[in-house]
Amino acid sequence: MNIPNKMTAEEAVKIIKSGDRVLIQGGSATPQALIRAMVGRASELRNVELVHLHTEGESGYTAPELSDSFHTSAFFIGANVRKMVGQTVDYIPIFLSDIPSLFRNGIMNLDVVLVNVSPPDKHGFCSLGVSVDIVISAVEQGKKVIAQINPRMPRTFGDALVHMKNFDACVEVVEEIHEMNLAAPSEEEVLIGKNIAGIIEDGATLQMGIGGIPNAVLSFLTNHKNLGIHTEMFSEGIVDLVEKGIVNGSKKKVNPYKIVSGFAMGTRRLYDFMDDNPEIEMKDIAYVNDTAIIRQNPRATAINSAIEIDFTGQVCADSIGTRMFSGVGGQMDFMRGSALSKGGKPIIAITSATQKGVSKIVPMLRQGAGVVTTRAHARYVVTEYGVAFLFGKTLKQRAQALRDIAHPDHREELDKAIFERFGSSLIVK
Repeated sequence: MNIPNKMTAEEAVKIIKSGDRVLIQGGSATPQALIRAMVGRASELRNVELVHLHTEGESGYTAPELSDSFHTSAFFIGANVRKMVGQTVDYIPIFLSDIPSLFRNGIMNLDVVLVNVSPPDKHGFCSLGVSVDIVISAVEQGKKVIAQINPRMPRTFGDALVHMKNFDACVEVVEEIHEMNLAAPSEEEVLIGKNIAGIIEDGATLQMGIGGIPNAVLSFLTNHKNLGIHTEMFSEGIVDLVEKGIVNGSKKKVNPYKIVSGFAMGTRRLYDFMDDNPEIEMKDIAYVNDTAIIRQNPRATAINSAIEIDFTGQVCADSIGTRMFSGVGGQMDFMRGSALSKGGKPIIAITSATQKGVSKIVPMLRQGAGVVTTRAHARYVVTEYGVAFLFGKTLKQRAQALRDIAHPDHREELDKAIFERFGSSLIVK
């Protein structure tokens, strides 16, 4: 099909002007050809604000020497920009589900949007592929859209399809989308996965992210039945369960028989699985992470991670003290949505200690640490030593339950802290 407004990347990014706000599609879909061309114009640009979720690959725009040209406002901090937080990168605290409303309500106007899409079909529709999330709302509201048309991007459905008439410039490239190869889960992560799998019920609808713990959980679900997926993101751990019929979505009330997600990250195996697969619906994150939607699926089970948790149940998941590490993301969207679901289970999964042996279950969060999940929202906390159920428990009961799943090396000091705080002996079971 004829590509309208076709030009080189260098020509396309001339649309960007000094003082513009530019949204970059993130995750595995990060449009590297367009980013490189934009950074190549740094000497011509001043005060360009870049906004995005976490991106993958090169992030030359964060270089200190380009601070007069570019500064970044991140909705979620990825590893490739983390070291520049507080210099050329700042963080916007926000629920993932709320980000599209910034664009749609005119709170954050977008001058230019950079996307990485599949080639058009015979009707002229391209696909946003592995990253629909906040991007579809940005495409709708952005004044100018530059598309990197890439045959390596899988063609997905749901809210992913965008007609070429929406693109002000098109750049044809053949560029591999980012692949994430994960190391095998650690011994602790395997035990956590087993503990979590033990409380997941048949017919549950799952939300989980990427990493050792989610992969370990999935590996222990081979005897489960009729699981569904409604999650802000997924990786290839679900592919085997789909192929075995364990994940079929038959018990879901919203989008039954469909895998619903906002973005995906994995290897080429995952992207090939997603390509032209009508079972997968990649949706606007305002829909995926809407608690009113999440709660409608029975037994919604949300599995999220944390940096540390105090023994009243306050969960820090975005910072190490005052140092921003990641972001609020969609944790609270799914923690609350799953809690409201009939039979739902909001789960915080955390290794009991850091690799340096520091306890992650603590009497008090570090000074400056951010509370992502409040003590009132925390229900299940899982470590390699077991499951603590906090719902309906007093502060003292919570402290003891969390002490019981802490690393044995730290339980005595937690006992002392509990006694000092509550002024009475521990509860005898």
